[in-house]
Amino acid sequence: KEIGIDYDDVTDLVLTHFHPDHVSGIPLFLMDMWLRGRKKALDIHGLNHALTRLENLMDAFAWKNWPGFFPVRFNRLPDKGFSPVLSSSDFDIYASHVRHMIPTIGLRVESKKSGKVATYSCDTEPCEEVVRLARDADILIHESSGAFMGHSSSEQAAEIATKAGVKELYLIHYPTGEFWNENLLEDARRNFDGEVKLAKDLMELVF
Repeated sequence: KEIGIDYDDVTDLVLTHFHPDHVSGIPLFLMDMWLRGRKKALDIHGLNHALTRLENLMDAFAWKNWPGFFPVRFNRLPDKGFSPVLSSSDFDIYASHVRHMIPTIGLRVESKKSGKVATYSCDTEPCEEVVRLARDADILIHESSGAFMGHSSSEQAAEIATKAGVKELYLIHYPTGEFWNENLLEDARRNFDGEVKLAKDLMELVF
């Protein structure tokens, strides 16, 4: 509602991995669609690891017994490599495995109208898979939780942006509240000459 998209206009969801901060809202989201009278199918894309667990989570709510529940199609992506996710008249989306604590994908979105590219790293350690995914992208949205297992610091995100030759870097998945790092942007700018910004909720990126 806050971003001006009707529930019924959502045709696809891409699930990057099965950690609670990325999937816990899905059962409620699907229930809201059902309560609003949705009838058309919804496609959910992701790795088998994530989709099987999501199905099990939904089964815990006995969702298949809810009267008139709309069709949900689970589209499993290959377990390895770079693969297409979906295509529309406006864009193509591709996925690649990245390096997190469980099977996880990052995403590359290519606009058919502008020819521009945006890449989302998802949760990952610095890796060549993200460099390939972000090659010559106009925008790289890269996590910056910190330099620990399965994650990256803002400095490391900037190094990936430089290696990939991207134009703009947006930091996401960064510490907040008492864990906020006031040097987050400054640290990234030491390793990347392009524009560096903080991604925020409800931010709209046009490319």
